[in-house]
Amino acid sequence: MRRIAITGLGAVSPAGLTMPATWQRIVAGESAIGPLVLPRMDDVPCPVAAQVHDFEPDAHFTAKRLGALDRVSQFAIVAAREAVADAGLQPEDTALAKADVVIGVGVGGMNTLDDSFYRIYGTQGRGVHPLTIPKLMANAPASQISMDLGLHGNTFAVASACASGTHAIGLAYRAILHGDCDVALAGGSEACITSGTLIGWSALRILSRDTCRPFSRDRSGLVLGEGSAILVLEEWERAVARNARIYAELVGFGANADAGDLTSPDQQGAEAAMRRAIASAGLTPESVGYINAHGTGTLMNDAVESRAIRAVFPAENLPLVSSIKGVLGHSLGAAGALEALVTTLALHHQIVPPTANCTEPDEDCGLDVVPEGARHATISHALSNSFAFGGLNAVLAFKRRA
Repeated sequence: MRRIAITGLGAVSPAGLTMPATWQRIVAGESAIGPLVLPRMDDVPCPVAAQVHDFEPDAHFTAKRLGALDRVSQFAIVAAREAVADAGLQPEDTALAKADVVIGVGVGGMNTLDDSFYRIYGTQGRGVHPLTIPKLMANAPASQISMDLGLHGNTFAVASACASGTHAIGLAYRAILHGDCDVALAGGSEACITSGTLIGWSALRILSRDTCRPFSRDRSGLVLGEGSAILVLEEWERAVARNARIYAELVGFGANADAGDLTSPDQQGAEAAMRRAIASAGLTPESVGYINAHGTGTLMNDAVESRAIRAVFPAENLPLVSSIKGVLGHSLGAAGALEALVTTLALHHQIVPPTANCTEPDEDCGLDVVPEGARHATISHALSNSFAFGGLNAVLAFKRRA
């Protein structure tokens, strides 16, 4: 049976423009949620978001290249470059050239779409950028990564709302597991903090007006975020043979559909997805020491996820649980990828990141959500949960490298 090592990590997030900067701020529990800064904000009722600030596209791309790149693809490429460099993979590596690229995207190039619609309907403009469609298509981040790095393997997008990044990593994991490739770049990207998107989300009445407080008794809703995280997955023996640093091992993947409500989470579906991931990894619930929760900060999601966790894991041996959305907000298609990256680093460093902004842990949730700050802990296995609109659930299982 082939094994899958995680050998490279890259990130662009509201907490930092690199993986180390992102991890440092998450461990510190420093929220990156702040006042919304956007053009055309007059009709936007939501005042806050977790935005990526100080990202300078010109520092990464030529002016000609930028004409073909929506913000969502810019984030993905920069994170992918960091991940490949972090893995120590060289351009002449034949396995890298054949690598698969699987990228989760919730809604695609929304900055391009929003700007184009404004030009058409808001200013009665006669035309839009000639590359509007290639910029906004959901597969643009995956395709742009493949072209930027010269990767010729199976390259595609996964669109499953908030579970997209997790599904993408799970599918790449299976590709290596079954021998379709030896190296894969997998993760997610999202850049949908636009006026139109925020107006649409506000209509759902689930956005917080101040901040995201996962698992806190006074939680008031989710906060939109943006960014990208890319993981380099590699066949274990190959990684060992080239003396690569292995952050952790990806050992399981479980996914299913609630086939129920479009927006409300289902406890049984969440339970089943966690059980599938655990069984896929050949584990028992007792061996899982940490869960990076979906933890959106809405009243319903946190309650349902908490009940599902308590149903899967024995009461006397509940794992530590935390959500990083109090720092990063909810980046939709990128959320599961960022959370997988953080779960990997938690195992690597043996540090459980805190649930930021959880000032009043909800006793009804019945979990230790690490509210007081990062905690050193001995953890051999961990899960990362994603439960998406449309009733789509995906869970990854990780193992610490012995």
